[in-house]
Amino acid sequence: MGASYTAAMAGPVSVLVLGRAEVEALLEPEMLLAALSDAFVALSRGEVSMPPRVAALVPEHDGWLGGMLAHLPPAGVLGAKLVSLYPRNAALDIETHHAIVLVFDERTGVPTALLDGGSITALRTAGASALATRLLAREDARVLAVLGTGVQARSHLAAVSRVRDFSEIRVWGRQTERARAFAREAATSLGREVRAVSDLAEACRGADVVCAATHAAEPVVLRELLAPGTHVTSVGYNSAGREVDGETVRDAHVIVESRAAVLADFPSGSNDLRWPIRDGLVLDGDAYSELGEVIDGRAAGRRDAGELTLYKSVGVAVEDAAAAGLALREAERRGIGRRVEL
Repeated sequence: MGASYTAAMAGPVSVLVLGRAEVEALLEPEMLLAALSDAFVALSRGEVSMPPRVAALVPEHDGWLGGMLAHLPPAGVLGAKLVSLYPRNAALDIETHHAIVLVFDERTGVPTALLDGGSITALRTAGASALATRLLAREDARVLAVLGTGVQARSHLAAVSRVRDFSEIRVWGRQTERARAFAREAATSLGREVRAVSDLAEACRGADVVCAATHAAEPVVLRELLAPGTHVTSVGYNSAGREVDGETVRDAHVIVESRAAVLADFPSGSNDLRWPIRDGLVLDGDAYSELGEVIDGRAAGRRDAGELTLYKSVGVAVEDAAAAGLALREAERRGIGRRVEL
C-alpha cells in the first residue's frame, strides 16, 4: 500500500473524468436517495467535516462563484465543488448554475476524480427533496404543483413523481410559454398529462405537494394559497429576496438540511428562514428540524394530516460528496469514465 502512495506522488496524477451523461446514468434514483439519507444522518450526528460555503462575487454581472467542501467519513469521500450562479443567464437561455466536483483520496489527499457538477447539483438537490417528500408528504397526496421552469424544476418533477402517485401535475412559470414547453416535455418523459397554468393561485390552490424552484426575489409560496396538509419544498435562492413568505414559515413544521447552514450569512443562509426570525414571526432557528434528525427518529416528521410542512433546502456539501461517492463506486463497478493525467 505504501509503495502505491509513493508512486502516486512521484509521477503524474491520474484522475477519472465523468461527464454529464455519465453522471446521470450512474446516479440511479433509489441508490441516490439511500446515499443522501446516510449523509444527512451523518451530518446531524456531527460525523462529517463541512465548513461554511464561501463565494467570490462578480457584482457587475450579478453572479458569484462558490466553494463547498466536505469530508464524509462514512462514505469515504473527501470532495470539493465549485459552483457558479448567474441568475441573468435565464434571459440568455443559458443555465444559471454551472459546477464541477473534485474528489480526493481521503488517506493521501491525492486528486482522484473530476465530475460534472451541474448534473450532480440537479440530481442531489431533487433527490433530497424527494426524500423529504417521502418522509413528510401525506400518503394520499395526489396533486403536485411545480413552480419554476428551469433545470431544478425539471429534475424535481421527475424525482418527486417517483415517491408519490400523483393524479394531477401542474407547472407554473413567470413566462407562460416556457411553462407550456416544460409541460409538454414533462408529459412526454413521464408518459402522463402535465398541465401548464398561467396563474400562480391556480397552480397552488388544492395542491398536496408544492415544489418551488425559482430565482424569485418576491415570495411565490404564499400562505393564503396553501391548503391544510400541504407539503412544500423550496430550493430557490435569491440573496436579495425570498421564495417563501414569512406566514408560511410561521405556520409550518420546518425541516432543513443543516440549521447552521440555513441560518448563516450569505452565501449559505436562506432569507426564507432568517427573515421570519428577524421579523418576530419565528422565535428561534432551533425550532427548525434537520432532515437527518427526522430520518434518524430524533425529530418528528409529519405529525398529523392537516399539518403544513416545509422543507427548505440551501444545498450542503455532504450532498455533493454523497452523490459523487456513489457515482464513482458505480463507475468503477461498470467500467465507466476516462482517465486523464494531470
